[in-house]
Amino acid sequence: MSLDFKIHKTNGPARRATMTLPHGAVETPVFMPVGTAASVKAVPQHLLEELDAQIILGNTYHLYLRPGHELIRRMGGLHRFMSWERPILTDSGGFQVFSLNELRKVSEEGVEFRSHLDGSSHFFSPEHSMDVQIALGSDIAMAFDECTEYPADRQRARRSLDITLRWAERSKRHFDAHKHERPWAQSTEHRAQNAANADFAGKVPNLFGIVQGGMHLDFRRESAERLVEMDFPGYAIGGLSVGEPRELTREIIAGTLPYLPADKPRYVMGVGYPDEIAEYAAMGVDMMDCVLPTRAARHGLLFTSEGRVNIKNKKYAEDQGPLDPACGCMVCQRYSRAYLRHLMTAQEPLAAVLNTLHNLAFYLDTMKRVRAGLAVQTTAASPPL
Repeated sequence: MSLDFKIHKTNGPARRATMTLPHGAVETPVFMPVGTAASVKAVPQHLLEELDAQIILGNTYHLYLRPGHELIRRMGGLHRFMSWERPILTDSGGFQVFSLNELRKVSEEGVEFRSHLDGSSHFFSPEHSMDVQIALGSDIAMAFDECTEYPADRQRARRSLDITLRWAERSKRHFDAHKHERPWAQSTEHRAQNAANADFAGKVPNLFGIVQGGMHLDFRRESAERLVEMDFPGYAIGGLSVGEPRELTREIIAGTLPYLPADKPRYVMGVGYPDEIAEYAAMGVDMMDCVLPTRAARHGLLFTSEGRVNIKNKKYAEDQGPLDPACGCMVCQRYSRAYLRHLMTAQEPLAAVLNTLHNLAFYLDTMKRVRAGLAVQTTAASPPL
């Protein structure tokens, strides 16, 4: 049994659905916090559960380098290693590898690169990326792709698209041959912990294809159509938020979505601000992730119903009110703006914790409101994939 995706409600192109994965069900549209190195920065797992984070991300490149995917396999997989029993999506490592610029060399076989940690030499092929993700034991893995930089002319985007499509075929072929080797299915203790799910042991992880093509809509259409022919259980739109104007991001998403299957999950990678993720959900996107809520929190930029707040601003030094009067998160219910500003200016570690908790709550609550609003029209449930 692979991924099960059932659509319950629609409102124009937007839809509310349930995506059932080996480690649980995910209500979509969903925002997925980024846990780069088996940790959503500054937030312990029990608080992520209290925030009702349904699914989080792990980063293949970083986990491969440290502590190593084979160590994590021996520990029973990423879920057990980090004590997180809800679903996990892992990226392919491609974006991080390609962001190394002069530290990498691309060939048909894959990418040779040097670690940003110690300069050591490594090689990622589509097959190796699949092996690493299978060892991590994620519920959703991503095909190995080349993230096209911005700006990229048509010739450059064409080369990148062609190699990404060939790597997608290789990724899928290797993943399908080895996906049953996931560590959480091989651990007797782990299976016992999931006894309530009668068919847990029979479930396998899923591999999503990634649409590339730069900022050229005809290439995006070709990429989507050829990936659909490969029959992935879900599809992502990648290569966005790489420096292009936000209006162009919207244009590429809007121009790509019609060529992705309506009965399978649609994921836009690496976006965006709270208003943007709500807008993309209204366009028919089911899944989104972004480091923005955690990264901004560490710099004192907080998202509220009244707009963005730079909590380091002096005007909050004696502000006894909550960060966001309309927010019910544990931070807004307990702490004042004055206290949050004090923590930032004093460089107290607690500042990162409380700021991140609020920003994640704001993002997750934004998606909850979007899901609650999708109650206009009932549709027939999609059949299992």
